[in-house]
Amino acid sequence: MTSEQLPPHGATEQVLGILDLLPDPSAPDTFTGSSLPQPNGRVFGGQVLAQSLLAAGRTIPDGRLPHSMHGYFLRAGDVREPIGFAVERLRDGRSFSARRTHALQGGVPILSMIASFQEDQGGIDYADEMPTDVPAPEDVRSALDLLSGIDHPVAKFWTQEAAFDVRHVGGSIYLGPAPSHLGQQAVWFRSRGPVPDDQLLHRALLAYACDQVLLEPILRRSGNSWVTPGLSIASLDHAMWWHRDVRVDDWLLYVQTSPSAQGGRGLGAARVFTREGVLVASIAQEGMLRLPA
Repeated sequence: MTSEQLPPHGATEQVLGILDLLPDPSAPDTFTGSSLPQPNGRVFGGQVLAQSLLAAGRTIPDGRLPHSMHGYFLRAGDVREPIGFAVERLRDGRSFSARRTHALQGGVPILSMIASFQEDQGGIDYADEMPTDVPAPEDVRSALDLLSGIDHPVAKFWTQEAAFDVRHVGGSIYLGPAPSHLGQQAVWFRSRGPVPDDQLLHRALLAYACDQVLLEPILRRSGNSWVTPGLSIASLDHAMWWHRDVRVDDWLLYVQTSPSAQGGRGLGAARVFTREGVLVASIAQEGMLRLPA
C-alpha cells in the first residue's frame, strides 16, 4: 500500500475537528477541547500547543496574527480527558496584542504558553535563503510508505492517523540510527488534506506538525533513533516565530540542526521554507532525552 492509497482527507479532518474549540458560556475567554488518540495514551504536545494558540487567537482583535509563541510543557496530558483552555489578556496595544494560555486537566496546567500577535505592517524585509541542494519532495520517500508494511501498533497508527505526509531527505530514523552522526536533517512535510483559508489555523497547524520532528537531530547526532531500547524522550519547551504567511497544505521544508545536548536535555532548531524558498518560520525546542545507564 502506498501513501496515495491511504485516506488522507480523513486524517486531516480529524485534526481540524479537535482544533475547533468550544467556548465556555459561563466563563469568558475559556474554551474546551478534546484530544486525538495516541498509542501511549498521552496528549500529543503539538496538539495542545496548537489548541492553546487558537484559544488565544479567539480573543484577539481582527487583523492581528501570531508572530511569536513561547510555551512550556508541564505535565503529560491524558487523551481520555477534556482539556480546558484559560486565556489571560495581557495587553492590547496599537499594533501588538499579548495573551497567556493555560491548558488544564484536573485543575492543573499541562502547558503554559504566551503568544504575541501583530497587525500587518511594513518595514525592513530580508531573509535567509533555502539550501539549494535539497531534492524535491516527489523524489523523497514518504514515511507513510516506509511504515505502511510494518506490523506494529505504532507504525499502523502513524500510517492510518497521521495528518501530515513527512519525507526525510536522506532517510528517516524511525527504524534505526542514521549512518552518520550529524545533528542536521531536512524534512519535507505537507498536510494530507486541504485546510481552510484561515491564516491563524495554518500557523497553528505549523506548530502542531513541527513537534513530530524537532528533536530528531538530537537523536541523529547522538547515534540514536526512535527505536533505541529504553529511550525516554519528551518535549520541555517550545519557541516559534512566524515571519510570513504560510500554508501547511503546500509543501514546506524543515532545515534542522541540534547545537547542543547535555544534562539529559537537547536543543533542536529549525527554519521552515516554502517550496519556492521563502522563509516562513523559525523554531526552537528543548527536549528531555534519557537512556538506560
